[in-house]
Amino acid sequence: MSQIEKSIDVNVPVSTAYNQWTQFESFPQFMSGVESITQVDEKRNHWVTNIAGVEREFDTEITEQHPDERVAWTSVGGEAQHAGVVTFHRIDDNQTRVMVQIDWKPTGIAEKVGSAINVDDHQVKRDLDRFKEFIETRGQASGAWRGDVDAG
Repeated sequence: MSQIEKSIDVNVPVSTAYNQWTQFESFPQFMSGVESITQVDEKRNHWVTNIAGVEREFDTEITEQHPDERVAWTSVGGEAQHAGVVTFHRIDDNQTRVMVQIDWKPTGIAEKVGSAINVDDHQVKRDLDRFKEFIETRGQASGAWRGDVDAG
């Protein structure tokens, strides 16, 4: 398994950063390689990705979610194996630290080599930079889901 840990400070209140992160269908606007996400229900999302010419479709399930604090997920079925958590930390009234941790299993030569030379690590950093630009430019979230999902 490969593990990625990155964080970024965004100049919006914690609720704004959190609310935007719950709008999974907007991820393609700031995550490269994500072609689409369809929210199936409150806990499940269907992803279509194309990273370095490798197209994948898989589902994820929210395993824990608490407003303004955290969103955790894991992949279900399919060949993509990963899990992660995003946490939101209030720095002050208008600044939030967004921390991402992803554990994933590279498959195939390209993914294994990419992981070995930290391509995945750099990709998450660039995606967080794009999230920062996206949410700071908007100044408000495009929507919100404030439901609670307790860890099983």
